[in-house]
Amino acid sequence: MMMIRLAVIGTNWITDQFIEGALKTGEFQLVAVYSRSLDRAKQFAEKYDTPALFTDLKSLGESDNVDAVYIASPNVLHGPQSIQMMQAGKHVICEKPLASDFSLAQQMYQVAKQHGVVLFEAFITPHLPNFSVLKQELSQIGAIRKAVLSYCQYSSRYPKYLKGEMPNTFLPEFSNGSIMDIGYYCLGSAIELFGEPKSVQAQAHLLETGVDGNGSVILGYDGFDVLLMHSKTSDSYLPSEIQGEEAALHVEMISTCNRITKINRGGQTQDLSIEQHANRMFYEAQKFADQIQNKTIDEQCKLRSLTVSKLLTEIRRQTGVIFPTDNL
Repeated sequence: MMMIRLAVIGTNWITDQFIEGALKTGEFQLVAVYSRSLDRAKQFAEKYDTPALFTDLKSLGESDNVDAVYIASPNVLHGPQSIQMMQAGKHVICEKPLASDFSLAQQMYQVAKQHGVVLFEAFITPHLPNFSVLKQELSQIGAIRKAVLSYCQYSSRYPKYLKGEMPNTFLPEFSNGSIMDIGYYCLGSAIELFGEPKSVQAQAHLLETGVDGNGSVILGYDGFDVLLMHSKTSDSYLPSEIQGEEAALHVEMISTCNRITKINRGGQTQDLSIEQHANRMFYEAQKFADQIQNKTIDEQCKLRSLTVSKLLTEIRRQTGVIFPTDNL
């Protein structure tokens, strides 16, 4: 099989992490870096083997030396940039959230189909070995009665906000906020584990900018509900938990599934964790490569991405978080 020639859009830490994971698969060759700033592109590319530099997206799309593009730009650009690259015939792996709203996510998959390319959302959790363990163990804990999935982490940019500055992470113009960022891990994991809920109830505490600083969501299923807790304005040190009639499962850090512990009704514990690659993005990079090599979009991944996008849009509607780009 041919090496997949990869370009990246975005020059932050997560792009470095994805490149490292992608190269570890042995499926990818980094051939291009895009940034609006040539100096920033040069500085970023110095770490790698002389990739081509682009400051114009049209030129990147027209390059015959690029097969696939990883997009890690601000949330508001995910949809438009993905569409532009797919219309140019490039496969796209786009950081979560896939789009600012559900209608745009639907359009993105339509464009992928029209141009015969792979569109894949970069959401690390469901591709992790320990998440597979978690899914398999659900049938071993009796009837599920409750679940609490939590990701609360005080943002390193929150002090700037408190001082009156306006970091992008708290601006609606960039399609940001808590549920669109770390809350995604809770919501996406719930959908992967339990499917689409029958009901959604959401509340959030909005910052003066109009985005949510923290919030909670209750997803209703037959016989149980799932509580999602997310925050960029406080820390939590509690694990996520799935409660069955016979046992409970604890998950240390839902986003990366560092440890899976089973606790039976008598209080006995069992560590179910297995070894995972040090770079958690290795697995999603491999999943992307598999779809490109097989020339097909994984339908389960597509369904999850569209379901999460639909629910994110509904959660924002309920909590009053409005983006300038909304087409609700």
